[in-house]
Amino acid sequence: MSVVLVDAGGTNIGSVRYALQRLGADAALTADAAAIRAADKVILPGVGAAGPGMARLRQLGLVDVLRSLTQPVLGVCLGMQLLCSHSEEGDTACLDVIPARVQRFQEHPGLRVPHMGWNHLRARRTHPLLAGLGEQDWAYFVHSYAVPAGEYALATSDYDGEFAAVIARDNFHGMQFHPERSAQVGARLLKNFLDL
Repeated sequence: MSVVLVDAGGTNIGSVRYALQRLGADAALTADAAAIRAADKVILPGVGAAGPGMARLRQLGLVDVLRSLTQPVLGVCLGMQLLCSHSEEGDTACLDVIPARVQRFQEHPGLRVPHMGWNHLRARRTHPLLAGLGEQDWAYFVHSYAVPAGEYALATSDYDGEFAAVIARDNFHGMQFHPERSAQVGARLLKNFLDL
């Protein structure tokens, strides 16, 4: 099985790669369109802002490549947000493979933004990506923007209201949290993605 990490400039690429290596998958880091199209699994990691993330994908000529993929694709953190239609962050048009909008958490007294730390995951429906997810499982989040808990949410979390922690539409999947930093829960969900 070939797995590629899209070299979109995210600072979490190294830690995602190591997490995959611990699962026996040696993921190549690439911005080559042919290599991305040929891979069995594609992962779009990302840390940073939506505008620069999309600008980098456009600069690399990867926007249409990513939109046209038919194999399983996983967006992680910012990578998940880039799979959506639009982000409020910089009023950014994204890849639009999952028709959802990314919104900023509303700051108010007692609510710190960004949302940082461990938070509970709740499965909303059965999906192979969530196999083995328990009712008491937690994941590690660092984000100021989130997808509302709409029809594409497989699992949610709560930070002054419910938001999507895992989303999916067809072959496109996203995890808002950092599976590479979420201990055994993150490893299990990454393994589930590799097994899709």
